[in-house]
Parts: sequence; C-alpha cells; structure tokens
Amino acid sequence: MLDLRHSAIARKLTWMNVLVSGTALLSACLAFFAYDQYTFREDLIRSLAAQAQIIGSNSVSAILFNDPQSADNTLSALRNQPDIIAAGILTLDGRVFAHYSRSPGGGFAWNPRETANQTYDFRSNELLVRQPIIFKGGQVGTVFIRSDLNERTRRLERYGAIAVAVLLLSLLAALAVSSAFRRLVATPIVDLAETARIVSEENNYSIRATPTGGHDEVAVLIHAFNNMLAQIQERDRELQQAHDELEARVDERTRQLMAANRELEAFSYSVSHDLRGPLEIINGFSHILLVDHGRELDDYARDCVQQINAATRRMSELIDDLLNLSRVGSTTMHRESVDLTSMARTVADQLCRREPSRRVDFVIHDCPPVEGDARLLQIALENLLRNSWKYTSHHQQARIEFGCEQRRGRIVYFVRDDGAGFDPRLVDRLFKPFQRLHATSEFVGTGIGLATVQRIIARHNGEIWAEGAVEKGATFYFSIG
Repeated sequence: MLDLRHSAIARKLTWMNVLVSGTALLSACLAFFAYDQYTFREDLIRSLAAQAQIIGSNSVSAILFNDPQSADNTLSALRNQPDIIAAGILTLDGRVFAHYSRSPGGGFAWNPRETANQTYDFRSNELLVRQPIIFKGGQVGTVFIRSDLNERTRRLERYGAIAVAVLLLSLLAALAVSSAFRRLVATPIVDLAETARIVSEENNYSIRATPTGGHDEVAVLIHAFNNMLAQIQERDRELQQAHDELEARVDERTRQLMAANRELEAFSYSVSHDLRGPLEIINGFSHILLVDHGRELDDYARDCVQQINAATRRMSELIDDLLNLSRVGSTTMHRESVDLTSMARTVADQLCRREPSRRVDFVIHDCPPVEGDARLLQIALENLLRNSWKYTSHHQQARIEFGCEQRRGRIVYFVRDDGAGFDPRLVDRLFKPFQRLHATSEFVGTGIGLATVQRIIARHNGEIWAEGAVEKGATFYFSIG
C-alpha cells in the first residue's frame, strides 16, 4: 500500500500535467483576448470614422447655408447608437455648429486642442474620433464623435466567463487523465523508490523491485536496478569473503609484528647494555694508556690510541642515534599544545653556550603553537637546528632562522641557514638513514638525524621537504597535521 510519504512523485506528475494544461490554455486565452481586443478596437475606429464621414457628407450643405437645425437633425440619427456619448460639428474657427448628446440636455464638451490632426484618441473608457468635412478639396468643418467602451468591457466579461469555464473543464479532464497516467508511471517509480529506501537503510541487497511487464523506459529502469542489486549482492558476498580473509591475514601480521617488536625491544636492550659495555672497556683502557703510559708511547702509538677513542665515541653516538630512530616509531604519542618558538629559542641558546666563540645570528620568529608530542617535536627541532649549526661551522659569520609562513591555506614551519647547502639533485637522499651528502672528514655525523626528523613529522601526519644549493644554504620546511 502506498502512503502519502511515498506518493510525492505521483502528486508531482499530476500537478505537472495540470499546470502544463492550464498554462497552455491560459496562454491561448490570453492570446485570444489580446487579438479580440485589437480587432474590436480597429473595428470600432473604422465604424466611428465611417459614421463621422457620413455625417460630414450630409452636413456640407447645412454648413455652407448656415443651417444648424439641419445639422442637428443629421446628428440626431446617432440615437440609434447606444455607445455614442456625444457628437458635434465644429466650424473651421472652432465654433460648435451643431451637437448631439446621449444625456438629455447634455452639451458637447470639447477642447480646442482636440482639433489637432490626430484622427482618434483613446481616453480612459472613451474613444474620440475626429473626421474633417471636405468640400471641393477644401475643409469646411470637423465632425467629432465620442463613444464609450462599455461594449469592450461586456465582451471581456463574456469571454472571461467562457475562458474560466473552459479552464475548469480542461483541468478536470487533465486530472482524470493524470490519474490514469499516475497508475501507469508513478506507481512503478514509487515502488522502485521504496525498494531503494529499504536497500539503503537495511543494506539488504536480496530484495528486488516489482517488474512492470512492459518494455518502456520505466521497465528498463527497474530491470537495470534489479540487475544492479544482483551484482552488488554478489560483490558484497565476495567483499565479505575477502574481508574475512584480510582479517585473518591482519591477525597473523599483527602477531608477527608483535613478535618483531619484542625482538626489536630485545635488540635495543642488547645494544644499550651489551654493546655499550665493550665500548666503555675499550674507551677506558685507551684512556689509561694515554694517561698512565702516554710517555712510553711514540707519536704513532699515541695517535692510534686517540683514533681508538674517537672511534668508540663515534660508535656510541651511532648506537644512540639508532636507538632514537627505533624509539621514534614505537613510542606512544601524547598530544598537547607545543610552543615551537620557545623550544627553538632554548635550543639556540644551548648551541651558543656550547660554542661561544662562533659568530652565529639566530633569528627566531613568533609562530603559533601546534598540537603534537612535545618530546618528539623537541627531538625533531633539535636535529634541524643542530644540523644548521653544523653545516654553517665553516663560515666565519652565519645566520640561522626559524619561522613559519602560510602555504596553500596551512601553516608551514621552516629552519633556514646560509651554510654549506647541498646539491638539489641529491635531495631524495637527505631523509634516508646513513645517506650523507658530505664526507665525514668535512662534517662529522651519523646520517641518521634527518631520518629521525622525517619519522617524527610522519607520525604527526605532516610532511617535510628541503630546498638548497651548494654553498648557498639550505631550508627545511615541515608541517604538522
């Protein structure tokens, strides 16, 4: 059973048919009225002009012999025309020679300007017709006839009543036709809409719309809709099967990942304890050799011991960087509001205190805070600023800048320096572990710092990129998602 909520399209089709029929009939009636009024107007002008011409012809002798009584008798014939209000004959000097009025005792009101050259003039509900009286090629007077337009009003009323009756009968017929049309077209569409609603709300692809049994567009639509439901049902079954398989794979991969994480934690523990012990022993014994037995060693042996110390320190730094890189991707994030401007000032102050002899101008701009993990962002910013500090060390005067700017509707932060820079063709290697663009003898480092920064920014759903040129400095941009 179709309820009112599901019969909107039926009402729309009905009203569409009624409105189209009504609009067409109304347009036809308006066109008919306009044509009728135009023809009535033209016929009235011609009729009054002909009467004025007849009156003028019959009044020539009365004007020439100055016989107003004869002219009045001629005008009195207009009593048979109930629409004529008044008429008059004027001499060339504008004097009323004879007149007629429909009202008893009425006069002929006229205006000298009415003797202008126009032959007719419509005024509110009246028509004034002027006809010159010609005798032997010369004008001897003028006939004026004033008629009301009541007949036009009566015609409009009659035609209006006819038009209303025709419109009502036509609309009733349109409603009857629309009822049959609705049963043929609207009912299958409403049934199709109800089926679509059930499918959408219940995700039940097993139901089908009722076929009409015909071969028109609605039948084709229903057939195509049912075919679509069948295809969706089959794909939904396949998708569910694939989903179940994927769930099993995810569970398996999760177990493998948990095992890998446990192995990584064990490896980190081994690195931080088992590997550091031998390094500290090596470093300790080399220190004893230099302090206690340094005088017994020649220059070559002393240099070898110092290289051992330097290698153990570098190995310790490498272990620390590897641990930081592994912890960045596994530690739990604690989001909060982080003031990167204050953080950058703190790092810059620490760098300047560590090497007070260096001449570096730090420019720290005020930037809005971000939402992120303060500890991880501290590591990222320290790596970027220390990276700029390191690669400007060969310049007597350097400049390092931290700031932000708007790009494509988002805030982008940057760290810029005027140091050694890099070859832009090798920019893809910057954020890969152990990928260094400068020799260790030129700039010390492990090649893990920027990879750590890239992982931190990725964990914050942001992105990082770099721009630079050799000996023209470098700029590292990053955003926080």
